[in-house]
Amino acid sequence: MIKYNLVCKKCNLIFDSWFASSLEFDKLEKKKLINCHSCGSLRVEKNLMAPKLISKTIRHKYESKDLLKFKKIRKTINKYQKFIKKNFDYVGENFAYEARSIHYNEKKTDKGIYGTASKKDLKELKEEGIDAQVIPWIESENN
Repeated sequence: MIKYNLVCKKCNLIFDSWFASSLEFDKLEKKKLINCHSCGSLRVEKNLMAPKLISKTIRHKYESKDLLKFKKIRKTINKYQKFIKKNFDYVGENFAYEARSIHYNEKKTDKGIYGTASKKDLKELKEEGIDAQVIPWIESENN
């Protein structure tokens, strides 16, 4: 896990966000899936950060604390994923199409939907008044 200090170039909000790795951040940024949680802007960049140096004597204390936080966050995300899988229909890459079908055609469905969409698709859905949210998703060997 890696924590980045991010800044929204639209509203100047500075916030921290956790990522599985720096590679995962780059992947999400390339797919334009990182947005400001305040104004929704896609113009979010890494902010200048100072390294956090810890002496070897107290490093273990912090590593254990961070590991516990990580495990708690991962457990919460897994709980949400289990709820979503149970209560929503998976539509894969067709998320934007299915969301529009439900919204415009008043397609009756007992369950909500979840799947994948590009940042562009999400922006267009928002502009059309269709509520869609991005949530963290942890892929596991069991999925």
